[in-house]
Amino acid sequence: MMRRKRRIWRRRSVQRRLRILAVLGVIGMAVAGLLALVYTSKPPVDPAQALRRATAALEAGNYHAAHDQARQAAEAAPRSQAAQMMLARTSLLLGKGVTADAALDRALKDGVPRDQTLAARAEARFLQGDLAGAQDAVDHMPVERDAAMARIAAQVAAQEDDGVPLRQALQGLVALYPDDARIWTDLGRSRFGAGDMDGASQAAARAAALAPADPDALTLQGEVLRARYGLAAGLPWFRAALARDAYHLRALIQYAATLGDLGRASEALAATRSALVSQPGNPDAFYLQAVIAARAGRYALAQQLLQLTGGALRMRPAAAMLEGAIAYAQGRPQRAARAWTRLVTMQPMNVAARELLAAAQLGVGDRPAALATLRPILTRVDADGYALRLGMIADPENALTLTDRTAAGQRGDAAIFRPDRTVDDLKMAAAESPTDPTYALGLIRGLASQGDHAGAIQVAQSLVRASPGAPAAQLAYGDALATAGQHAAALGPYARAADLTFDAPTMLRLIDGYQRTGHARDAAVSLGLYLSQNPQSIPARRLLAEWQMTAGRWDDAIETLEGLRTQLGLRDVALLHDLAIAYAEAGDGVVARRYAAAAYRLAPMNAGVADAYGRALAVAGEREGARQLFDKALTLAPGDPTILAHRAQL
Repeated sequence: MMRRKRRIWRRRSVQRRLRILAVLGVIGMAVAGLLALVYTSKPPVDPAQALRRATAALEAGNYHAAHDQARQAAEAAPRSQAAQMMLARTSLLLGKGVTADAALDRALKDGVPRDQTLAARAEARFLQGDLAGAQDAVDHMPVERDAAMARIAAQVAAQEDDGVPLRQALQGLVALYPDDARIWTDLGRSRFGAGDMDGASQAAARAAALAPADPDALTLQGEVLRARYGLAAGLPWFRAALARDAYHLRALIQYAATLGDLGRASEALAATRSALVSQPGNPDAFYLQAVIAARAGRYALAQQLLQLTGGALRMRPAAAMLEGAIAYAQGRPQRAARAWTRLVTMQPMNVAARELLAAAQLGVGDRPAALATLRPILTRVDADGYALRLGMIADPENALTLTDRTAAGQRGDAAIFRPDRTVDDLKMAAAESPTDPTYALGLIRGLASQGDHAGAIQVAQSLVRASPGAPAAQLAYGDALATAGQHAAALGPYARAADLTFDAPTMLRLIDGYQRTGHARDAAVSLGLYLSQNPQSIPARRLLAEWQMTAGRWDDAIETLEGLRTQLGLRDVALLHDLAIAYAEAGDGVVARRYAAAAYRLAPMNAGVADAYGRALAVAGEREGARQLFDKALTLAPGDPTILAHRAQL
């Protein structure tokens, strides 16, 4: 009986404990749920407050924040007309046409009058490439249009075959809506793309003044100033745009590209990563990352990054150049040849591109193709040594003649590329397309190449009158004058071109003109200004090193030349020659000997290289070797005063 009572007591005790555990479990689950609710759930969004935040962010130029707040407001209050219209507006600013279209549909459904959606609807369809849908929205616009309607209507009309050109239409719109910053921005970008730097500068400055918080206007101002004055000039404007909207895509891409060209790779890489956050898969960001990787010698990574662009940049010259460089560095000349063939097709007068393509064609054993690529260069009196050495391989029958030209080391003045078409054909084409400067430039080149300098100057003057703000027109006028031997007169057009766009070709023309007319100080000031904005420029640093050597500033020259060697490597004969001379004149025969030997291995029949090698050996104390090299140099270039002076010193 006692055992039976104990069993009953134990059973009740177990049941009591189970009930307690069950209660504790329920309490624990309740507490866990409460904690999860506290720590993981978001408080409900107040649509009115989110809409106010979106408006404030929009006014501050933070388009991404404005879009995010507008989206939250639209989700919290899907029937809110104001929220849907704000979502559509901010979506358009970010280029999201599909999102804007959907928001406009909801706004219409909830009672927004159709007239209030037409401008946004046309832009949304335009962003999606739906020109028919965009035109339909434009067709329903009232006769009396506001600035937004007129702006998108002009963009849609410009896409039609018989439509008014966009730049012309926008120039009319700024007269009707002089205080609309977006129209001024569009006009500035249109002028910029057409090469009208003066007009682009005016429009960009006006847009930035009207909308100092608009990152689109600030970015355009940065692009224009970078093109006009140099890389560093654009940086403050890109930073200003990103201070407004840290994920503004165009500002990030332009900022990254500028930093990369300035040699600030880490900062450029960070900007590209932000761009990929702003728009995942953006091809420009991947391209810039590929450039950074290639410059660092990581060619496999560069190739992978370039492939991520999905071919979107295939017909961009810079992308074709990079694709070929990566393939060639990886020992794949056939692939490099394909990429550089595209580049030469796009830029047939690009000498460096032709030399690269010829090297790749020789790499796959296609000598006839390489010779055809090089022929327009080899026939010129200013053909460089690298082109001549490639020509020796491509054309064995004329190798001796090319060897003599290479050994002489003499180059004539820069010559004009002869056009493939006759002058009569060029005149007809220019007459049929009087508003297209491309045909006028071709005619100027054709006339000058035939010796008709007066005719070339006359056509160039007409081009300048038609496009006074285009640097290409000023350069063409200056070139026509310089080709005719009127170097003093050419300085004016070159200076005006430099004021519009101070790029490397303009800088070199201006400095050449100053030197030919005895304005050495002006030439030095021009080079200094250019280097202050473009410190990584190879042609500018080459010129600086040449001047430093001429002035006997050997330590400065060595510093400049070593910087170039780091960038260009040890395959540039002229650079190795200059390094040997600079170190020899500085008294360091050991280093001078190394550079001179490297240059001599590449060009043993070049008189200047043999002289530099002899000079290096003389400084290193190897007198007999130096004497032999000076004798060889004099055999290659009899009577050369520099070599004779070095031989006499020995």
